Amino acid sequence: MVNRVVCITLLVLLAGIHAQLWLGNGSVAYVQDLHQQIQEQYAANTLEKSENDRLQSEVNDLKDGLATVEEKARYELGMVKPNEIYIQVYKH
Repeated sequence: MVNRVVCITLLVLLAGIHAQLWLGNGSVAYVQDLHQQIQEQYAANTLEKSENDRLQSEVNDLKDGLATVEEKARYELGMVKPNEIYIQVYKH
């Protein structure tokens, strides 16, 4: 009789552990989903880091020299220096 109680108790505990393993918050599927989310976040972080590096480089260029400022003013704002003639060529 005692052997049966011990066996049943052990089987119930084993079933509880397996239920947690397959269905609970720390289940195999849940952990795999978290790993997938981590990989996606690493990829997004890599893209954002490269964009941040590009922007930091542009900020450094703007701080260090006027050539970049002048280039941006010419292309983005249409700056023309005194005594310069602006010529625009359209290609069809």
